[in-house]
Amino acid sequence: MSSALAKTTAGIGCSLLALPLLAVLIIAALLSSLLPGSSVSALPSKQALADIPSYLLALYQRAAPECPGLSWTILAAIGKVETDHSRHPTMVSEAGAVGPMQFLPSTFAAYAYPVPPGGKSPPTPWDPVNAVYAAARLLCANGARDGRDLHRALFAYNHSEQYVAEVLRIASQYATTTPTPTGAAATAVAFARAQLGTPYVWGGDGPADGGFDCSGLTQAAYHAAGIPLPRVAQDQYNHGPHVPTGTPVLPGDLLFFGTSPTHITHVAIATQPGSMIDAPHPGAVVREGPVPNSSFQGATRPATQGIR
Repeated sequence: MSSALAKTTAGIGCSLLALPLLAVLIIAALLSSLLPGSSVSALPSKQALADIPSYLLALYQRAAPECPGLSWTILAAIGKVETDHSRHPTMVSEAGAVGPMQFLPSTFAAYAYPVPPGGKSPPTPWDPVNAVYAAARLLCANGARDGRDLHRALFAYNHSEQYVAEVLRIASQYATTTPTPTGAAATAVAFARAQLGTPYVWGGDGPADGGFDCSGLTQAAYHAAGIPLPRVAQDQYNHGPHVPTGTPVLPGDLLFFGTSPTHITHVAIATQPGSMIDAPHPGAVVREGPVPNSSFQGATRPATQGIR
């Protein structure tokens, strides 16, 4: 990667902090707000929606799961600092980095494969799809996986503490704050959270059975909110109402997993962007953790049914 200061001279990138100590302090604060689960599935803020072209916003969100635990906001912030989301007139730096994510050709070649859906073949750093996916892979290789060392990953992308601070600052601005559940959703989430540590019991509906299974937990959570649900995960999925594809998930939404919409095998309740509560499997307990990237089939929003 080319240096941040060289790219600023060439007109690529934006103003960076001048004081190294201040940069370090800001990095520490911003990293604490971007821990795993805090913004992996963050909703775009008004600033993000206004600043990021819609096709690139969708691309950043689609590419982020290439690196488990990486927030799309980090990819978006890199795209902003590097070329203002491809608005720079040449997208060529004095150091020879090219394209929307500013790759040196040799670096890009190491992370260009496999070619992502919709990317050019052979891949090129000038293609946004190729470039954003390659950026996610590069970050992952340098410490971003599961948020283990995001600072190191960003520093490896462009060797400047000022650059790291700027990317993290913009990433934090691109994410909304965690929505606060209200009404039935708040009651259901509170009930589910109160069951943390309860044993998984297949077919379990609660304390009388010694614990919960996945759909027993979600049914009981919404029963506490006055909203009846069917008993098993597939029937709960079919019951709806479904959250339209592309609509952000909210706390209290039910998240469904399986091999297809007609083969639902697991259900959980969303608690915040990127996190959920579920009763996972025999031998485990009710837990709160990150939403897995694989096998997700859709979400429903029982809270919109109102109390019956």
